[in-house]
Amino acid sequence: MNYKLTGGMVYDPDFKFRIHDVFIGDGVFSEERGEYTGIDVSGHYLIPGLTDIHFHGCKGHDFCEGSVEVIQAMADYEESRGVTAICPATMTYPEEKLTGIMRAAREFPNESGAALVGINMEGPFISFEKKGAQNPDYIEEPDADMFERLQEASGGLIKLVALAPEVNGAEEFIKREKDKVVISFAHSAADYDIASRGFEMGIHHVTHLFNAMNPLNHRAPGPVFAASENELVEAEMIVDGIHIHPSAVRGAFKLFGEDRIILISDSMEATGMEDGEYELGGQKVIKTGNRAVLKDGTIAGSATDLMGCLRNAVLQMGIPLEAAVKCAAVNPAKSIGIYDRYGSIESGKTANLVVLNRDLDIKRVFNRGKEIILR
Repeated sequence: MNYKLTGGMVYDPDFKFRIHDVFIGDGVFSEERGEYTGIDVSGHYLIPGLTDIHFHGCKGHDFCEGSVEVIQAMADYEESRGVTAICPATMTYPEEKLTGIMRAAREFPNESGAALVGINMEGPFISFEKKGAQNPDYIEEPDADMFERLQEASGGLIKLVALAPEVNGAEEFIKREKDKVVISFAHSAADYDIASRGFEMGIHHVTHLFNAMNPLNHRAPGPVFAASENELVEAEMIVDGIHIHPSAVRGAFKLFGEDRIILISDSMEATGMEDGEYELGGQKVIKTGNRAVLKDGTIAGSATDLMGCLRNAVLQMGIPLEAAVKCAAVNPAKSIGIYDRYGSIESGKTANLVVLNRDLDIKRVFNRGKEIILR
């Protein structure tokens, strides 16, 4: 079916809202032609479908379960939340298990639900000191041969790989892989100097800024300032209201600018579920409200999806809607090289669109040109 959405405030490719009609035909945004089913969306925001490049699970499922059925269940839930492109993350596991996960992703038919557009390989090339909720039993030194075997198993789906630049073998890994995949500073105890060198060598991404890294200090500025000073570096942020204080979120926008911030959910299987006990990376997690922690109190991913994070950024943290949409739809698509197909309401691109009311509640979702029935 072809659609004509009228009267809505449309998020245009220049990152501003304007009132005009949007046409959807043959699964893509199109120019007006032929017959369309009209839908009045007056008084509503029309934004591109979001892209989450870092989340582990949702609705009782975890990407690391490594099955097509689990990926489908995750894709269906994310679609219902206005996240129409997904790049789920692995955890720190042995190569054998990671290989199974990569193969499942490669086999995923990608016919319905949010489109699987990549894999974020978070671990095992990280620091013991800043492991966070990653399982320390499986941490190992960076191994380019291992990474390339996993990339082959995935069919080239790995778009990001996490790395602590201070560990043995990190520099060799960066030199060999920097032009093949986005390398992300992650779970690292690096100081300012080591982080800066890593960014100069080719690390151009930061996994969940502020979390699992050394803090800001006026005499030991750490990786946050090092990243902000390198214009090639983009930074993820989890704005679930648990991982980062609102003031730090606003400060990061001033340090990096809205073009270099990527909102992520880092959500785990408890997202969309009742409070209780769940699992992440083989470790038990307790969910209470939107807080998810290991038994020792360590924050273990989030229990908020990306659309919820966008709402938090705008309604609770004072980030302008235009900037938040850019950081949840445009920047993530650019970061993993899919902006030619996703991330903006533009003629010829995949017709992924979310209709929000003034309170930023989801009213309609269009995925690949089809309206999704919200439950």
